[in-house]
Amino acid sequence: MKFLKLIVQRKILVALMTVLILAIGSYSIMDLDKELMPPVTMDGAYVEVSAGEMAAAEVERSITIPLEQQIRGIDGVESVNSTTTIGRSSLQITFDEGLGDELFNEVEAAANASKGDNVAITDVTAGQYGTTQSYEFYMDVSGGSMEEMTAFAAKVLEPRLEALPEVRDVSLAGVQEHEVLIELDRSKLAEKGLDSAAVIGAIQQVNSEATLGELNSDALRWNTKLENAADVQNITIPSQNGFVDLKDVADVTFQPVESSSFVWKNGTKDFIFVQVGRAADSTQIEMAAAVRDEVKNIRKDGLVKGFELNEMVAQADYVQESIDGVTGNILIGGVIAIAILLIFLRNVRSTFIIGLSIPTSILLTFTAMWVFDYSFNILTLIGLGLGIGMMVDSSIVIIESIYRKKEQGLGKLESVLEGTKEVSSAVIASMLTTIVVFLPIGLIGGDVGTFMIMLSAVVAITLISSVIVSFTLIPSLSEKMLKLRKPKKEHKEGPIMRMYSRLVAWAIRKKRYSFAVIAIFFLMFAGSLTLVTKIPMTIMPDMFNRYTELMVNLETGLSPDEKEDIAQGINQKLQSIEDVESNYVMDEGGMFYTIINMTKGDDITREQKDVNEEIMKELRSLSDTLPLKNVQSAMSAGGGSPVQVNIKGEDFADLQNLAGDFTEDLEKIDGIVGVTNSMERTSKEQVVVLKEEAIKKAGLTQLQIRLFIEQAFMEMPVGEMSINEENVPIALKWTEKTDSKSALLDLKIPTAEGEKALSTFIELKSIDTPNEIPHNDGERFISISADIEGKDLGAVNREVQKLINDFEAPAGYSAAAAGDLEQQQELIMDMVFVLAIAIFLVYLVMAVQFNHLGHPLIVMSVIPMTIVGVILGLFLTQMELSVMSGMGIVMLIGIVLNNAILLIDRTNQLRKEGFSVEDALIEAGKNRIRPIFMTTLTTVGGMLPLALASGTSGNYQAPMATVIISGLLFATFITLLLIPAVYRLFSVSSLRFGWLKKKQKKVKVIPETVN
Repeated sequence: MKFLKLIVQRKILVALMTVLILAIGSYSIMDLDKELMPPVTMDGAYVEVSAGEMAAAEVERSITIPLEQQIRGIDGVESVNSTTTIGRSSLQITFDEGLGDELFNEVEAAANASKGDNVAITDVTAGQYGTTQSYEFYMDVSGGSMEEMTAFAAKVLEPRLEALPEVRDVSLAGVQEHEVLIELDRSKLAEKGLDSAAVIGAIQQVNSEATLGELNSDALRWNTKLENAADVQNITIPSQNGFVDLKDVADVTFQPVESSSFVWKNGTKDFIFVQVGRAADSTQIEMAAAVRDEVKNIRKDGLVKGFELNEMVAQADYVQESIDGVTGNILIGGVIAIAILLIFLRNVRSTFIIGLSIPTSILLTFTAMWVFDYSFNILTLIGLGLGIGMMVDSSIVIIESIYRKKEQGLGKLESVLEGTKEVSSAVIASMLTTIVVFLPIGLIGGDVGTFMIMLSAVVAITLISSVIVSFTLIPSLSEKMLKLRKPKKEHKEGPIMRMYSRLVAWAIRKKRYSFAVIAIFFLMFAGSLTLVTKIPMTIMPDMFNRYTELMVNLETGLSPDEKEDIAQGINQKLQSIEDVESNYVMDEGGMFYTIINMTKGDDITREQKDVNEEIMKELRSLSDTLPLKNVQSAMSAGGGSPVQVNIKGEDFADLQNLAGDFTEDLEKIDGIVGVTNSMERTSKEQVVVLKEEAIKKAGLTQLQIRLFIEQAFMEMPVGEMSINEENVPIALKWTEKTDSKSALLDLKIPTAEGEKALSTFIELKSIDTPNEIPHNDGERFISISADIEGKDLGAVNREVQKLINDFEAPAGYSAAAAGDLEQQQELIMDMVFVLAIAIFLVYLVMAVQFNHLGHPLIVMSVIPMTIVGVILGLFLTQMELSVMSGMGIVMLIGIVLNNAILLIDRTNQLRKEGFSVEDALIEAGKNRIRPIFMTTLTTVGGMLPLALASGTSGNYQAPMATVIISGLLFATFITLLLIPAVYRLFSVSSLRFGWLKKKQKKVKVIPETVN
């Protein structure tokens, strides 16, 4: 009370502090980074190891298993999953929580060391999972000759963009590259008595540059670097019969590199793909603006001629759209909240006071975000949007209490002090119960938990800011500014208040009436649970921004021609879909990363959800004719295909038989489409079988035979030269390609007795090998994947889990859900656990606040009724139950108890003043019905724009806002009747328990006195 009196009497201090907050908050808005997703480094890493065309089984034996064992031996590694394919080993590592940054360096060192241990390894890449992207702005140069477009991209676009301070680097893919190709003629080499090793040595010796020494302080330089194709043709090679020019045994040509691009635009490779990365101290929006300005300058300079420079995707646009959308929703929500206050209070001054508290609270929140180094991103903006509805609750309760005290005739200062004091405990308890529900969010595992903690923190900061403002700014302004309306001659209760009073009086008149009220409400709760199965479920909702990214997973071991066919098939399907504007397909090895742009603005004819569904359906149908496995969204939070089941075991044959049986049952489930398994596709492999006797008889060794076979497939780089400022590789291969069994076996190998066919010394045996071998923590498994069509993940999850439970596997083999199914099950368990902990913490806070073990239970009796409202809201709107709507439920637990706390707190105050239980409950309802309705409607009004939102972040915030609105509205009306009924029963029970205790005490005391 003394502190509050000091605040009210030191208005200048409050005013100056408010100005300071407004100034720092305004600066914070300008200084906060703006991005689509927060920069989060996750507790996971990946390792990609390339090994040419080595068979999958050999890669597993010599690369995957040793590397897995080494990584699993690192303390803090939680799990290791690997996929071994032809010439490739991919490992996904999960670390214990919080150890990602520390352990990644050890994993990277182990991965790099494997290259030195195995000469077959050609490349090793290791990276840590996170939300940051290397490149965030994409363009293309198309519609002209490759020569002109390459010159423009390399000499104009790249250097001018990289000169911008906002740009870190520019990557060009698909530029016209050249090579000097040397095609050796086998017969001419043999005729001159040469072999390929002599040619390679001669090229490498000639193409050199070095400092040999010094002459009178001048460096003596040796320079025989090759400068053009003619130089290469004239290289002389020493042989037994003298020197031979390279042109006499080979064709030397300077030519474009075939298929140097890994990207298709609308089915064609004749374009240049431009990726722009931003500097660390620039935002996505700043980089995009700088790049666009520079592109305008390039156009003004007349440098874009005979071709097009198109912008593909800019992440900044989605950031700006999210910021604009949520900012607009916050402003609309604020206006709605102020309008509701004006209707209820019918007092412009009080509405102005609360209206002033809104921007002050928001700017105080921005100041705190700036201090904690948070950014404007989709999660923090949603947190702000949710917080705006609750932001005025504390201020409303305090100003309404002050206003009522003034109506009772108290003086200016006294009404402020008494009014604030009367509700202070309830306001603080309400804030704490809302905030403590977020504490268990940190217990949600995985990457989703990382994001949810950030959202929770912003909501908590918003609420704390609003309470600080409500206890400082509101009392200071209320003393002088808040004035009563002209008093009426006689104050009469309205019809709503009279009806409510009669209803409460009836409900608490007798115990059986109270029991009847409670029973009716809990029957409603039980009935609502039957609707849960009719609510669609997912992990994370899609982001609808007229743009989508897909991962098209390919079969392993595909040739360049097969990949070209798939790229063309994807383009044909996408071009036939209405509202699809353009597509870009990027070859990422075993997967095509596909960017799809859709029509925007006035050109939109269909909802993006419908376009997304048709895209997925059409692309999945390609698996009937082309070697692709499945299609999934790159923007979802799933860990793989929507449906994924892993069957573990050791033997390939047994695994395939079990997979076949499980697949038959899985295909019978309605909504399951595109069932595949990881060992479905095998490759024919030719194994060399040596004829030992023939080799010995010819005076050869096994090593000579192997080297000869390796040389038969020679296609290798032998150096590099500079032509027209371009670094051009020099490649060497045979004129005649060895691409069949007969071509290899017919090759002539020199022996002491003359040339003999290779078939004299070897034969080829054909075997089937799996193209893909997955491991989970070192154990082999077969992965059965499927897509979903026409049903949601939750509905399919229940049926697939039943199938897994009923599936009979032999000893040593097991089946378990994986991918999105596994993640959804884990998240459901996490959310239930979080909900239970949140409810306990709420109970703890209220038990301390009320100093009573029973009163918190009265307040919490409204929680089941809240769930009824949530279920009805999601069922009627058919919005998905996801992580975001689950977060809304957790938040709602804190919000919805505020009204019950207000009611119970006032009831307890009245009982202390001498009111009976019945009279206290009726009077408390009358006193608190106005602030309860005001806080509820302002919260609902503030969140209504979020529930109706569309665009980039709409699908993220709408389910959460819908849950809060429907649950809060339903619970508010129920609270006003349910809480008095439960309170009445508790008060009667406590009296009875007290009588029993007294009786028991007497029984114990009498025998003692007798003795």
